[in-house]
Amino acid sequence: MNMVVDDPTIKKLQIHPMLHIIAAEYISDYKISVALNDGSRCVADFERVVKSDHRPIVQQLSNLDLFRDFKVQANTVVWGNGVDFAPEFIKELG
Repeated sequence: MNMVVDDPTIKKLQIHPMLHIIAAEYISDYKISVALNDGSRCVADFERVVKSDHRPIVQQLSNLDLFRDFKVQANTVVWGNGVDFAPEFIKELG
């Protein structure tokens, strides 16, 4: 939801609320269904991220047992090894 400030000194300043993940559920492979606070839902496919990111902490998620070990915390998806991604990035994967 975008808000427009009604002030003649400000020309249509749009305020975008911060995007938050409010729920997440494992689907299959590297796919997670997420619900966001803007009312949208998507299935984010992390396969490309997990297989192309060269950081060891992200590569650990190629193990599906580790990939499935996540929770919603601090307004995003956080894995057991501490990896997290911005909600905006997760939404783009959907």
